Amino acid sequence: MNRLIQSGLMFGNLIHVASPALVERYNRALEALTGKTTAQTDFHIDISGYSPEVGDELGDHLYLNHNGVNRQFILLTTQQKTAPLLDAKFSTSRDILRQFIEANESQLFALTAKDAVAGELVNTVFDVSNPERLFDIHTIKIEADTTSGTVRDAEKLGALVDRFKTEPDGWHDDVLIADMITLAKRTGDVVRNPVRLRQMEFRQENFHTSHFGGIYVFRQVEHPAAICSGGVVPGLPIAYTFGLDQRNKVAKFLDLNGLVEPIVRARGIDASAILRQKMDFIVVDIAQEAEIDLTRATRRDIRGLARRYAERLPPEWHALNQLVQWADGDAKWPRIASDHPAYFYTLRASDTKDASLVNMLLSELSPKDIRQLYICHKEAFYAAYRGWTDTKRAYVVDFLTREYVADKAGAREALFGHDAPLEEPAPVREDIITRVGPWGAVRR
Repeated sequence: MNRLIQSGLMFGNLIHVASPALVERYNRALEALTGKTTAQTDFHIDISGYSPEVGDELGDHLYLNHNGVNRQFILLTTQQKTAPLLDAKFSTSRDILRQFIEANESQLFALTAKDAVAGELVNTVFDVSNPERLFDIHTIKIEADTTSGTVRDAEKLGALVDRFKTEPDGWHDDVLIADMITLAKRTGDVVRNPVRLRQMEFRQENFHTSHFGGIYVFRQVEHPAAICSGGVVPGLPIAYTFGLDQRNKVAKFLDLNGLVEPIVRARGIDASAILRQKMDFIVVDIAQEAEIDLTRATRRDIRGLARRYAERLPPEWHALNQLVQWADGDAKWPRIASDHPAYFYTLRASDTKDASLVNMLLSELSPKDIRQLYICHKEAFYAAYRGWTDTKRAYVVDFLTREYVADKAGAREALFGHDAPLEEPAPVREDIITRVGPWGAVRR
């Protein structure tokens, strides 16, 4: 994995902690949360304050995420909002932390100038050893304060100030005044510079969890279902449960809920270029099997390999090629059914609030598209990377460094951005699907 790390494709954009003052603040927060400290004097942290180096030292990479739920966090700087979340157990966690930092940025900037802010993403579930417990998670609340309790003391001081202003004998209450002075020494002037973090709650209805081999939970859609990556998990408290290998059912679920759209019909993108790139990635797999050196291979080289090994090209490549020819106006519309291995390569998430989650699911259903796999599901990408030959690893790292890292925002917009729709979506018709569900009546 060293090649990924050196190129910035793994552990990239982490925050470097090297100053003694920041290390000391980190240790205070770490001890307050876990009862542990680190002897490291130079390490890196993600958006939650988790450090791979500290995890190695403690022998516990879940030291801020016990049991994989109720993730704790340590903020040393608001710059952490741009860092990734490593080893995320829930797909919503990073976005929740980023929104919290952005909503309280000025306050957190002032607080982290003197101390670390420690907190927790709190829900009512503390153990998910039973998969049914995942469905008890609905609301995530954030609790946070400095290690010295500045926010808590500021709230107390604010309440004392209100008493001082409103109680008739407040001016003569020596105990009240003494308490105010004591707290003010720690918090500063909370009247002119209030120290308050917004109380924030987040709904978590549709999400991915890495627990139990990976499960995509879609509860807040018209036809709810759970989709399991590592084999169907029995007994989930939801109407329908599918495995990734049940391609027809997964495709029907995505279509019925309006979660996907064909790439060739999406507005504002170069569909042919995207499909051709997917075809190149498939050729790279053939080259790997033939043990061909792909060092510094260009698009022209890849096309040459496609001609050379035409008899080895899989059905995915041929179907995508037909679709490109149709998009370029040179062929009739190809019929690619949901059981065809190329089907999910032809889709992207439609413009919904769950677009990132759907693209993550699609990346698992089209794993040869290494660019989408890396962007949308890094843990799955890293797992696949470990099984590749060294020549494919070198090609993939070189490609992603040139074509993605150089302009991440532009690449994401080109692949997944959405323009305004051409027309209003058609109303859902009242039929048997509405009455009994898309996969038939639920057995009781």
